[in-house]
Amino acid sequence: MRNIFVKELNQTYIEDLDIEIVERKGIGHPDSISDGIAESVSKALCNMYLDELGGVLHHNTDEVQLTAGESNPKFGGGEILKPIDILLTGRGVSEYEGTKFPLDRVAIEAAKEYLDDTIINLNVETDTVVECKIGHGSGDLVDVFKRDGAPSSNDTSFGVGYAPFSEVESLVLATEELLNSKAFKTRHPAVGQDIKVMGLRENDKIILTIACAMVSKYISDIPEYIAIREELKDIVLDLASKYTTRDVTVFVNTADNDDSASEAGYYLTVTGTSAEMGDDGSVGRGNRANGLIAPCRPMSMEASSGKNPINHVGKIYNILSNEIANDVVNNVEGIKQIHIMILSQIGKPIDQPKAASSQIILEEGFKMEDVDKKVENIIDTWLEDISVITENVVKGKTRTF
Repeated sequence: MRNIFVKELNQTYIEDLDIEIVERKGIGHPDSISDGIAESVSKALCNMYLDELGGVLHHNTDEVQLTAGESNPKFGGGEILKPIDILLTGRGVSEYEGTKFPLDRVAIEAAKEYLDDTIINLNVETDTVVECKIGHGSGDLVDVFKRDGAPSSNDTSFGVGYAPFSEVESLVLATEELLNSKAFKTRHPAVGQDIKVMGLRENDKIILTIACAMVSKYISDIPEYIAIREELKDIVLDLASKYTTRDVTVFVNTADNDDSASEAGYYLTVTGTSAEMGDDGSVGRGNRANGLIAPCRPMSMEASSGKNPINHVGKIYNILSNEIANDVVNNVEGIKQIHIMILSQIGKPIDQPKAASSQIILEEGFKMEDVDKKVENIIDTWLEDISVITENVVKGKTRTF
C-alpha cells in the first residue's frame, strides 16, 4: 500500500481570486537558455550511456551558468563584441567497468546543438564560449541504478503540480509559445527568442506585459520597429480571444523611449536574446516544470532541468505531479481544481513516496466520496508505472521548464 491521501482543498478556486499573477520566461531568456542546455546535456548523456550499456549511469547537469556577453545592435545590422560564456558543471560518469565515455565532448556538442536550434540568429561558434567542467561521479552513486525494482530516491524532496490551468495561465503560456514558434519566426524574423510574458488578472481584467527582444538586422529604422511592436499587440489580442472573454490589455516593451532618436531607446539585440548584452542566467531561476511561474499556486523551488531522470525526485516528482493532476481533471468527473504534492524519503524506492497527497476543489453537487477512490487509483497507477516519466524525459517528450 502506498501512502496516498485524497482530501478536500480548503482554498479559494483560482478563478475566484481577486488578483492572479503568472509569468513565463521564453526560450531565449538567459535563465531558460540555461535550463534548456542543462536538459539537453542530460538527455545526451542518457542516450550515450544507453547506447553503450543499455542503461543510464548517474549524472546531474543542473548547474549551467551563463555569463552575458557584450553587443552593439544597430538598425539594419549590429555585432557581438564579447561572446556569451556558458559553463557546464555537475557530475557524470566518464568511465564504468572498463568502458570510457567522451563525456565532455558529448556535453559540449549537446549544448551547442541546443543553442543553434533555439537562438536562430546566434552564431554559436563565434558568439559563445562553451566550457565543460562536469566532474566524475563516484561508484556508490552509480550502484543505485543497478538495484532490482524501482530506483531508490537520491534525496528527501518533494514535487508539486496542479490542474487545470486558469485562463491567464493558459494565455501566458500560449502567448510565448506562439511568438517563439518556428512558423511565427518565419513570418516575423525581427522578433527574437527572448520573450518574457507577465500576466496580471485583476478580477475580470487581464493585463499582459511582454518584453520582446528584437533582432536589429531585420529592422531598418525606428518607425519600422514601432510598427512591429504594435503588430505584436494585435497578434496577442487576437490570440487572447481564444482563451478568455475577459477584457485583455497588452503592453509590449514598455521600457522603450519613443522620444529617442537612436537605437539606445529600444529593445534591440543582434541575436534575439539579452544574454548577448548583460543579462546572466542560471538553471532553476525561471519556469517551473509546467512551464510557468505562478505564485498563486503551490510551487517547488527545485530545478527540474538537468537532473537525472532515473532517481532524482526533484525532477521526477515535479513532472509526475503535473501528469497526475492533468490525468485526474481530464478523467474524473466533478473535480474543479486539484493540487498534487509528492514527498520522497532518501533511500526509499521512488514508487513508494513518503506521502502522495491530493487536495481537491469539487464542482457543485459532488462529494468527496464520489471522487476519492478514482483519484487514489490514478495516483497509484502513475506511481506503479513511474518509469514512464524516465522514458519520456530521455525521449524529450516531457517539459521541464
